[in-house]
Amino acid sequence: MTPPDDADARRAIAPVICYPTDTLPSPDMAMYARILDTARKVSEVRVPPRQAATFRVAAGYIFRIQSIEGPQVGDLNLWNADDMSERFYSGKTRALHGTHVSTGDRLWSCLPHLRPMATILADSLDWYGVDAFGGSVHDVIGTRCDPYTHHLLSGDQYHHCCHSNLTRAVAAQLGVTLSEAESHVHDVLNVFMCTGFTRDTGQYFMKASPVRPGDHLTFFAEIDLLGALSACPGGDCSAKHSSDSAACHPLLVDILKPDPDSLADWRPPARNGYSRTHG
Repeated sequence: MTPPDDADARRAIAPVICYPTDTLPSPDMAMYARILDTARKVSEVRVPPRQAATFRVAAGYIFRIQSIEGPQVGDLNLWNADDMSERFYSGKTRALHGTHVSTGDRLWSCLPHLRPMATILADSLDWYGVDAFGGSVHDVIGTRCDPYTHHLLSGDQYHHCCHSNLTRAVAAQLGVTLSEAESHVHDVLNVFMCTGFTRDTGQYFMKASPVRPGDHLTFFAEIDLLGALSACPGGDCSAKHSSDSAACHPLLVDILKPDPDSLADWRPPARNGYSRTHG
């Protein structure tokens, strides 16, 4: 197709941010630092390689996802522990905070609730920034590896994709069938995964994660949460994300309880105030 005469002028139009966040309430990171400083570990959940596990976190508690034995990425789902229809909304989180999240960003819940479910308090990989390929860490752009896409592209029947792992973990947690559990599994936060989009074709890419044992991503639970975390079958995702040949390692979820006095200035977030009666 022949470009129009004003093609360069059209391309030169400056972009506009879709969701300006000037009026978005900023988290009080000084308050959260005080809360984190008083927190003490009360329990842990170990996520085996190529599997998933669930965990519960009370509002006002902290959970920390850690690499413990080798470079490993994980896929995270979150729900309101008392109402699983309220769940993590990766798309709106991406629209508000960008393609990758780090300290001070929040994980938002789906409509009509649209409130912070968790706030990121600390990220040991925040030094990574954006590399020369356009890659960064902890993305909300990838949906999760799943057996349906895997079969579409390869014809294989592979049962350790993160979607499959999360489905089995949720089924076991709720005591329901796999079919019933699968409807709860949703787009994820790719913890520790290093991703971006190619500059020429715009394709989603992954590369070896910079994560090493001891690295962590730490969250404050704004509401009572049920979480599920899959230790991706791609390991550090340096080559493939659905593979029995990749070196995989466990992940650890620590649950920490702050001193109650440190929570004096914290308030649980209210559900979104939009009223359907207005239209």
